[in-house]
Amino acid sequence: MPKQKKIEPLVGEELLKKVKELENLSKEEKAKQCGYYTVTKNGIERVNMMKFLNALIDAEGIQLDSAPNANGRGGRSASYRISVQSNGNLLIGSAYTKQMNLKPGDEFLITLGKKHIRLRQVDPEDKEGIEEIEASA
Repeated sequence: MPKQKKIEPLVGEELLKKVKELENLSKEEKAKQCGYYTVTKNGIERVNMMKFLNALIDAEGIQLDSAPNANGRGGRSASYRISVQSNGNLLIGSAYTKQMNLKPGDEFLITLGKKHIRLRQVDPEDKEGIEEIEASA
């Protein structure tokens, strides 16, 4: 049996245009016409409906998944609220440091108010200005 040439599935605008042209066909036939099928060893054509539907969703620009985390795992979302721990420490979680693109070693100035604590990131190039602020605090 001669090997058939692999048809590259349509994506994006081309896919949407082709699906509109084929509006009178079944969804399986649309998927086949758009290249979303494989031929088994026995010569049977199998329609890849899941890939076809996912390609349609992507072509329409619909975002079903939330933005994935950098490490690919789920977890709690940042609540922008923390509590003093039993040892007296305040812990700022990684959700906040990732959101600000902070790296190990980044420095902050701490300013205490009556009912607030302000953290101001230290710019590595602005060490002189920081020393003046620290002296006046």
